[in-house]
Amino acid sequence: MTTRILTEAAASISELKANPMKVAMSANGEAIAVLNRNEPAFYCIPADTYEFMMDHMEDLELLSIAESRKSEESIKVSLNDL
Repeated sequence: MTTRILTEAAASISELKANPMKVAMSANGEAIAVLNRNEPAFYCIPADTYEFMMDHMEDLELLSIAESRKSEESIKVSLNDL
């Protein structure tokens, strides 16, 4: 059975257990596929990448809300009224 690995770097669970920081630093800030019996078990990503992904997902959610409200009737106001 073939499995798609979505990263350029991969490490075994044994390598991760032996020296987690070495594995994490070996990908130079990119995600690492952690393999169990040559199958991806999970992906390990740096904190900065995770924060970027969470911010991006929040932006997409806000965009979806804004798009759904575009069809609603808008109300014009002046700055003085605010």
